[in-house]
Amino acid sequence: MMTYAMIAEPGKQELFISYIFDAPQELVYKTYTNPETISQWWGPRSLTTTVDRMETRKGGVWRFVQHDGRGNEFAFNGVYHECAAPERLVYTFEFEGMPGQAGLIIVSFEELPGGRTKLTEQSIFPSLAARDGVIQSGMEAGAKELMDRLAELLAKLQA
Repeated sequence: MMTYAMIAEPGKQELFISYIFDAPQELVYKTYTNPETISQWWGPRSLTTTVDRMETRKGGVWRFVQHDGRGNEFAFNGVYHECAAPERLVYTFEFEGMPGQAGLIIVSFEELPGGRTKLTEQSIFPSLAARDGVIQSGMEAGAKELMDRLAELLAKLQA
């Protein structure tokens, strides 16, 4: 059983996404942080994702580039501040199309009974307007699709 939830309280610069995967904590963390698996789940199905850089260590940088069918590119980047495998990641997140609007992402991977894992992502935005703009852009549907794709990949890796 997989469950998804997004919580964005009025007046706060943060939002929370949680998802329960039918996969062990170690595998969820490894798949989430492996440059070779990112392109298989990160982003919407309508785009392809390429990992330009991914140094999953404190101070390491990451950069993913998405491509659509018309040749457009959308790039995202950040810096890892904490990588505590397999429990927690802390990193910045910036859409290069809106420079200077970096947010902070805190991801926890909680081991649950029965070999399941609860992933909780806290996104802290530079302003309430930035958070609300991201939500209004359709972020919730995109985040759900991304987590569903990760769940599908985890099921495939366990088969």
